[in-house]
Order: sequence, then structure tokens, then C-alpha cells
Amino acid sequence: MTTTAAALTIAGSDSGGGAGIQADLKTFSALGVYGASAITGITAQNTLGVHGVEPVSPAMVAAQIAAVLDDIGIGAVKIGMLASPAIIAAVAGALEGYAGPVVLDPVMVAKSGDALLEDAAVETLAQRLLPRADLLTPNLPEAARLLGTAPAGSAAEMTAQGRALLDLGARAVLMKGGHAEGPVCTDRLVTRDAVIEVAAPRIATRNTHGTGCTLSSAIAAELAKGAEMEEAVRRAQAWLHGAIRAADELGIGTGHGPVHHFHEVWT
Repeated sequence: MTTTAAALTIAGSDSGGGAGIQADLKTFSALGVYGASAITGITAQNTLGVHGVEPVSPAMVAAQIAAVLDDIGIGAVKIGMLASPAIIAAVAGALEGYAGPVVLDPVMVAKSGDALLEDAAVETLAQRLLPRADLLTPNLPEAARLLGTAPAGSAAEMTAQGRALLDLGARAVLMKGGHAEGPVCTDRLVTRDAVIEVAAPRIATRNTHGTGCTLSSAIAAELAKGAEMEEAVRRAQAWLHGAIRAADELGIGTGHGPVHHFHEVWT
């Protein structure tokens, strides 16, 4: 019997369906990967903003991860919203025996501007989970917050901050260019050996809710299927570009709508 590639997302729930656990599971499914989940928190959220956040207990977060890893062959793990130092510690402990690739998306602020990570949790995230990350996927404000500096304003500064995050323990860093300006969006994959640019035309749409969650889960899906890191990043970005390009076809909500996770499936 053929074993289906599987990935685990450890993240918060988005009641609006555009980001978090919901976006991750949609992404896994769209890319042919079985998705398992461990929910770290519940948000009351829609395309206009976050109206409430309630964390899951650290013990339950750890129990969800243990239950999945004890039974399901997980080819890659994606980590998203963690909310508090106690949840971060619980996740780090639960993954101690896991040997597969880990993609860490340091979710700190929602598209609407609402904070999703306590200030006290930033240092814990850097200490406990950055050294466990095979790939860290920060946007420019998230990278700056992890480093305690201003957001990068140039390609050279993006590379320098990526290297500084390597020094904190991440094995590779994807510095995302979505918050930069210009007609082309350029992400930079920074490793100890190279800096690889992955670029795509910037798409004029306000329907970009969940792009960070979706990109990191797409990379995890490709890793679970056996791709090497650079190829996983390239495939994921190309697929996400299609999902953003088709986002306006959905017409979901009146604020920042979601990308179209099933743009290659729905007719």
C-alpha cells in the first residue's frame, strides 16, 4: 500500500477560514498532502479583523501533537500562531523526538493589524523554537521584531537580517518581500552557503489574508512530499502566486479576503 505524504500544522484557528489552521489544511489538501493539526488558540475573526483570541491550554497543545506523532507518519511540521511563552515551551517539548523538517512562521500580527503574539513570547520563540526550525519564514516586520531592530529597507538589509536570524539558530531563513515596495515581490532564501532570490510580479489585490500561513504550509507540504528546501520554496511561491492571482474570484467578506487555495481545483 502506498503511503500518503502527511504534514502537521501547529497553529491557531481562524473562524473566517482564510488564515491559520484552516488555510494550512486547505493548502495541504490542494497540494496532495494529508493534513493533521494541533490547535494552539481560537480566534473570533473575519476579513475585517480579529475580535477575540482564546489560547488552548499548553497541556492540550502538547497532547494534540503527541497523539498525531504517535500514530501518523508526519513528513513535515508547520508552526504558526503560538500566542504565549507557555504554549511555545509546550510545542518545543512535544517536538523533541521529531526528526523531520520544521517550517516556523513567526505569526505576530494579523493582516488587520491585530497582535497575535505577546511581547513576552518573542524572546521565548527565539530561544526555544528558532534552533528547531529548518526554515524560518518571517515577513519584514516579524524579522525586525525578532531582532529588535527596524524593518529592512533594502535587499542588502534583508540579507543581513536573514543572516542574523541564522545566528539565532534557524537553519535557513526565507525573508519575505510582501511588505516591500515595487512591481516585483522578491523573497530571499538565506542559508549559510547562499542567498537565493525567488521573485514574482506583485499582484494588485486587497484579498491577501492568510498569505503568510499559506506560503509556509505550502513549503511544508512540498517538504513532506520529499522536495529539497530550495525546490520546495520555489514550488510553494509559484503555487501561492496563482492563489493570489485568483483571489478576487472568491468574493469572500468585505475586508481583506482570502487567497484562492483551490484555484487549480475548482472550475
